[in-house]
Amino acid sequence: MKIQKRLSNVLHERLTFEEAVRLFQETELLELANAADAVCKDKHPEGVVTFLIDRNINYTNICQNQCSFCAFYRPRGHPDAYVLSQEQIENKVAETLELSGTQVMLQGGINPDLKLYFYTNMFRELKKKFRIRIHSLSPPEIVHIAESGGLSIADVLGELIKAGLDSLPGGGAEILVDSVRQRISPRKISSAQWLEVMEEAHRQGLKTTATMMIGTVETVEDRISHLRKIRALQDQTGGFMSFIPWTFQPGNTALGGKAVSSIEYLRTLSISRLFLDNFPNVQGSWVTQGRDIGQVCLSFGANDLGSIMIEENVVRAAGISHRITGDEMVDLIRKAGKIPAQRDTEFNILKVYE
Repeated sequence: MKIQKRLSNVLHERLTFEEAVRLFQETELLELANAADAVCKDKHPEGVVTFLIDRNINYTNICQNQCSFCAFYRPRGHPDAYVLSQEQIENKVAETLELSGTQVMLQGGINPDLKLYFYTNMFRELKKKFRIRIHSLSPPEIVHIAESGGLSIADVLGELIKAGLDSLPGGGAEILVDSVRQRISPRKISSAQWLEVMEEAHRQGLKTTATMMIGTVETVEDRISHLRKIRALQDQTGGFMSFIPWTFQPGNTALGGKAVSSIEYLRTLSISRLFLDNFPNVQGSWVTQGRDIGQVCLSFGANDLGSIMIEENVVRAAGISHRITGDEMVDLIRKAGKIPAQRDTEFNILKVYE
C-alpha cells in the first residue's frame, strides 16, 4: 500500500482494518491530519463547529464493577459513597436550564441497590417539571437494570423510553475487545453486550453516541477492532450520532501508569475520522486534553467539541479539571478559523455565532 495514494483515495474507498493499522503506524502525523480534515470538510463543507450546553449528573458513585481505570467509584459503605435524592437531581436540572443548558446526562456507578423503578421514577418526575433532554444511562447501566430485575434489555429500554429517556450516551465502551476488558474492567459487561444494548436502542428509535477510551493496555490493533465493530453496527442501524474518543487519565486509579501524549490522541482522532466513514460527527475531547489541544482537534478531523460541561465529576476524580465557558468556547472555535454554533443532542443547530 502506497500511503500517499491511499490517503488521497480515502474519500472514495473505505479503509480496511489492515490499512488503518498501517496508516496509524507509518503515516506522518500531519499527513493524517490533512486527510482527516479533508474528510471532515467533505461531510461539513460549511465549516461550522458545534458545541453543546449540558450537565453531567452522576446520581451515584457506588459501583460494584470497581474498574481499575476509574478514580470516581466508591464501594457500598464507603464514607464518600452517595446516591443523590430526587430533589438534589431536580435542583441540578433547574440550574442547568438557568444556564441555558438543553440536556442532562445522568450516569452513575453500577449500584446494586438501584432497580428499574429508581430510574423510571426519576425520569418521569423530571419530564413533569422540566423541558430538558434526557441523554442518559450507558449500556453497563442498562444491562445491570435488566439483570437485577430479571428483564430483557428490550423491555428495560422500552420502560425507560416511556418514562422519558430521549437518547443513550456511549459510555462503558472503553475498548470493545474482551481481552482488554478482562484486564482493566473484568466485572463490566462484554463488548457483545455493549453492542447489543446499542443495537436494541437503535431498533427502538433511540439515537446514541459511541465512545472509545485509549491509553490503558490496548494495542493499535485493538483500537481499530473497536472502530470496526461500531462501524459495522452503524452500517446496520444508522443510529450513532457521533463518535467521541478520549484518553485514560491515570491519576488516583488502581491501574495507574502514564497518560498517552496529545500526539497519540490526535493520531487516534484522525484515524477514527478516516475509518468511520458512516459517522456524521466526530468530537474532540477538550475535557481530557485541555482547550488548546481541543482547538487543534478541529484540524485533525473533529467537527464538534461536545459540551462546555457545567458539571463533570469522573475525569475530575482522576485529577484533571479543564473548564470552559460558552463565550470561551465560541472564541476558541473562531480562532481556529471555524464558525461556532450551539447545537442540541441530535446536532440540530440552535444558534450560529457569525
